[in-house]
Amino acid sequence: MQQILNFVIRNKTFLLFLLLFGISLALTIQSHSYHRSKFINSANGLTGGVYGTFNSIEKYFDLKDQNNVLVEENKYLRKLLFNSKTTIDSTYIDTTFIGSRYNVTIAEVYKNSYSLSNNYLTINKGLKHGIKQDFGVITSKGIVGIVDNTSNNYATVLSILNKKSGINAKLKSTNHIGSLRWNGKSAQHVQLEDVSNFAPVKVGDTIETGGESSIFPKGIGIGSVESYVTDISGDTFTIEIKLFNDMSNIGKVYILEDLDRQEIETLENQSNE
Repeated sequence: MQQILNFVIRNKTFLLFLLLFGISLALTIQSHSYHRSKFINSANGLTGGVYGTFNSIEKYFDLKDQNNVLVEENKYLRKLLFNSKTTIDSTYIDTTFIGSRYNVTIAEVYKNSYSLSNNYLTINKGLKHGIKQDFGVITSKGIVGIVDNTSNNYATVLSILNKKSGINAKLKSTNHIGSLRWNGKSAQHVQLEDVSNFAPVKVGDTIETGGESSIFPKGIGIGSVESYVTDISGDTFTIEIKLFNDMSNIGKVYILEDLDRQEIETLENQSNE
């Protein structure tokens, strides 16, 4: 306390000046509308800047939570997309929530190879999360691969960058189908083989899933046509496809379960007997 008193005594002239200056400034602001508006605007700008800075810091630390919210929203929207049943009939009734066919699960990629001959991904969802062999795996940009093996908490995914991979795909513009394979050369390209030479293929055309299996719904993006050649037989094309996905940078994925798969496979097996 004595030190405070000594400080006030030593600086009494300066402190008196500050006091009188503050009083005169307050009186000026109160008695003149122009000065008052300028002061309020300046104060608002200062406090707004401070609040904005704190808000930015808060948002930065909240990014993980916000990202999880967005992922959950994407999961919900994708489930609506895969389960929507549209028709051109004017009596169409929205059946999105009736008999939903696809279940969507979110997973994170723990390991991803893309430079080998047979590449795999490891994801952090397994049997206890309902994940089984032959479930489709995609991102928001396109297909990634097919679940190959599962443990209780994890699963391995057969990447589309795997020479063992073979997925039904088609030209979006014409519905001509082919078999999607990988020649092992580039992590940015796959090949669509056995496409009929009657297909009007054009560079830039979109390639998507054909929907002729219980793994992927019809219409999930794969990539775009970069080039194509006629096969030796002369009856088919092999199309070089530039992937939509950057397979070297896969983070979160969506796992697709076709709830009608067992029924469809049972019916098809009966037909083949």
